Amino acid sequence: MKAAARVLFVDDDASAREWLAAFARARGLEAVLADSGEAALAEVRRMLPDAVTLDLGLPGMDGFATLRALRALAPALPVVMLSGTGDTQAIVESVRLGAVDFLRKPFETEALDAALDKALARAANEADAPRSFGDGLAQAPLFAGDSPRMRLVDDMIDHVADTDITVLIRGESGTGKELVARTIWSRSNRARRPFVKVNCAALPYELLESELFGYEKGAFTGAQKRKLGKFELANGGTIFLDEISEMHPSLQAKLLQVLQDGQFSRLGGHADVMVDARVIAASNRQLEAAVRDGSFREDLFYRLNVVTIQLPPLRERRDEIPLLADHFTDRYAREYGKDPKPLPEELHAAFASYDFPGNIRELENLVKRIVVLGTPEPVLAELRARPMQPRAAEPCGAARGELARFLSGASERVSLKRVAREAAQVAEARLIAKVLERTRWNRKEAAAILQISYKALLYKMRDAGLSDSA
Repeated sequence: MKAAARVLFVDDDASAREWLAAFARARGLEAVLADSGEAALAEVRRMLPDAVTLDLGLPGMDGFATLRALRALAPALPVVMLSGTGDTQAIVESVRLGAVDFLRKPFETEALDAALDKALARAANEADAPRSFGDGLAQAPLFAGDSPRMRLVDDMIDHVADTDITVLIRGESGTGKELVARTIWSRSNRARRPFVKVNCAALPYELLESELFGYEKGAFTGAQKRKLGKFELANGGTIFLDEISEMHPSLQAKLLQVLQDGQFSRLGGHADVMVDARVIAASNRQLEAAVRDGSFREDLFYRLNVVTIQLPPLRERRDEIPLLADHFTDRYAREYGKDPKPLPEELHAAFASYDFPGNIRELENLVKRIVVLGTPEPVLAELRARPMQPRAAEPCGAARGELARFLSGASERVSLKRVAREAAQVAEARLIAKVLERTRWNRKEAAAILQISYKALLYKMRDAGLSDSA
């Protein structure tokens, strides 16, 4: 006999909880009740429900904060928002945060029936391991075209998904590293357990330590009660450490201990906490360079770099651009209640000739703007107005070049050393131009990638005639 679907009803009003429990019993559902956001999270950690109804007006940790926490704890868990207000902003925010439906109180039982049917159908479909999850870029299809390099990524995911091996995902910003991590999780035997994301660059290291490992009551001023860290929340599931290269060295040692021994201590704590969480890390920087300059531990690098998945930038997967653009058009048209107008050929041509330094995320934002404004003209005008990407001089492109003079017959002798020096200058200028392009002309970041000083980069840019001005 199939077990009854388990629904968590979250409401601070006791009479509302009683009514919801009676509603559930009448429909053969197993009802679990919580009177606060904190209690709801505790229930989800104890036993993952099939669906949740969540009141927006909770005291303390309100409905939005609870929804965010639920999405971090169990991204695939369907949530129906309930509210005494029908404010459009509240509806939009709920959907943006991942709610499957929004009901305004008071509502008819038929409306709640329909919303729960939709939520439970979503939960049932999770067993099919969908290929897109979460917010923003994570809702892009991972394999939009037939790129051989992306087929290799897919094969690698299949090979590592059902193991507990640590995976390092590498690639430029916006290429879909989080989506790869979520896909690994969704195909693994941990898919019914939490997927927890931590952005290591988003917090100073003192706060990041408490975020990752939690703290005990009294560990510092303001620590009123024990807080569980992300590693504990991910117990039995997967933790995704994004931008791992930005983690402070003092935390790297503690992370290394977790990877080696599966244990750590909370801030202010003395006992070791055992944890079983699979670690997936991502970086858009060259970790080898960080190891060389001493900002990243070599032993941690080797612990993380067991299996590496390299994501190619969008400019190397151009066949996917039209498919991704159409996907984002349909998605945001549904989200904003717009007519999904096909993108004009002129726009597809502009996309085809653009290098997308922001990769899929940049494409997504451009299409979102088109859908919201209802016209592609502002985006087309912006793409036309962008200056041509800087190009270094071609080898032998100038008549004064040593090799050019020899090949043209203007000289009967040629200096191999001078030709080599000229070729090296051209290659250097090309590389600098490409790095500046990828960093959107952030000179400090480009200097770090090239492993030269900021002043040296400025001199080399001057010598190569490189400028970001039109």
